[in-house]
Amino acid sequence: MVAALDLGQERLRRRALEIAGEVPDPEIPVLTIADLGVLRDARVDDAGGVEVDITPTYSGCPAMNAIALHVETALAEAGIPARTRLVLSPAWTTDWMTEAGRAKLRDYGIAPPAPRAGRRALFGADEAVACPRCGSVDTEKLSEFGSTACKALWRCTACREPFDYFKCL
Repeated sequence: MVAALDLGQERLRRRALEIAGEVPDPEIPVLTIADLGVLRDARVDDAGGVEVDITPTYSGCPAMNAIALHVETALAEAGIPARTRLVLSPAWTTDWMTEAGRAKLRDYGIAPPAPRAGRRALFGADEAVACPRCGSVDTEKLSEFGSTACKALWRCTACREPFDYFKCL
């Protein structure tokens, strides 16, 4: 009997993660919170309530309240009582982004971070950033901050277009 209950809880947990994973990022709506790696985990209590863990891209991210509200709303609409829990440790890293998320960023016109961000990025050393429009790596950083704090403003010297680069964190 206990195994059946555990199986039901696991199904509910997976369903909750599936629903929460479809919530779009309010700052970059082509990405879901699963694409970003912001959605970390979920647990089901004995009463059938779900607690969903989310981790901000940086500790002061203003979008987290909106993300928490959208996750709880999406789950409530599916008939799943839920609450969110903000998890700060371990800190979010661009390594948690999915390959699909990186491709969505590029298609949207934002240069994605490299898949295993180098240690140099932690110390402010920039590696070549490819232009999301033309693919050239003949680019230059204009500003450490772009339209949001998690992006930097770059320009392609080949096609002369400015673009955001999702910073390695």
